[in-house]
Amino acid sequence: MGPAHVLVVNYRTPELVLDCLRSIQPLLDELNGGRVFVGDNWSQDGSAEIIKRAVSVNGWQSWVVLVELPVNGGFAYGNNALIRRALADEPSLAAVILLNPDTVVCRGAFLYLLRYLDDHSRVGVAGSRILNSNGIQECSAHRFPSPLGELADGANFSLLSRLLRSRIVSPPLPYQRQSFDWVSGACMAVRRAVFEDVHVFDEGYFLYFEEVDFCLSARLAGWECAFVSAATVTHLEGASTGIAKGRQRRPAYWYTSRRRFFVKAYGILGLLLADALWALGRFTLVLRRGLALGGETGVEREPSHFARDLLWGDLKAVLKGEWRTIERLRPRVHAR
Repeated sequence: MGPAHVLVVNYRTPELVLDCLRSIQPLLDELNGGRVFVGDNWSQDGSAEIIKRAVSVNGWQSWVVLVELPVNGGFAYGNNALIRRALADEPSLAAVILLNPDTVVCRGAFLYLLRYLDDHSRVGVAGSRILNSNGIQECSAHRFPSPLGELADGANFSLLSRLLRSRIVSPPLPYQRQSFDWVSGACMAVRRAVFEDVHVFDEGYFLYFEEVDFCLSARLAGWECAFVSAATVTHLEGASTGIAKGRQRRPAYWYTSRRRFFVKAYGILGLLLADALWALGRFTLVLRRGLALGGETGVEREPSHFARDLLWGDLKAVLKGEWRTIERLRPRVHAR
């Protein structure tokens, strides 16, 4: 396979970016002549200067390109700017690898991702195995969210989850297969040809769900998505966004992104059905607990105000007609 460029979008986490670059430096030969493009999403905190200085001091000028962006347009915006720059930079570019700034790359990760794309012509997107800061594997390969999946998520009931296991977004580890609907944007390799069919990320997403949308668009264009277990990165989840798993309240843009995906994938009725089924599932959970019939654990770790932010936020958006400006995703080409 030809050269591959690595794309890293930074927003006020320059030290994480530098740690990421240090982990990449010994692996440059795996990129087949590719380079690393770092986009600073208008951090305005000195990030660009810190990264620029480190590039100069460490002698990284031959393989690190810093792109200073004029606004903080979000993850999709930042990556799109780098994707366009990378495609224009290298006519023979075979793929790009999107990498979060709060990641540390293990030896062989790029090699295995690119080799998999090279060996599987129908695969357009390939994701890596992701370890957390404790070295424990996280779920990084998923199924598309769906209304029935929302029912299972809201109910948090093991029997129902087994009945709807094909709709569970994040299947249990270890994986028994390589083909999935979408993979984590923390580390994903995308074949150049996919951009010819799908173009770039939907910048209507500020943060979250943009890679889900992109992988669905790729699927509708005839491409497959794969999980490559041999490729490994460590992800300090939440370090770059300030959002970690747990009780911390999620920002409004997470709910906006979820709403956008459901409308694009299933239409406004699909969004309403997803919310209704989630609420029904959650009602059964509350009822089971009230009747002392049990109730699976895990809800206690849910973000605070989750139900209210989800349902009330969607209701307000629907009443305002915000969904009318969102275009449904449609198949673009015949299956490959």
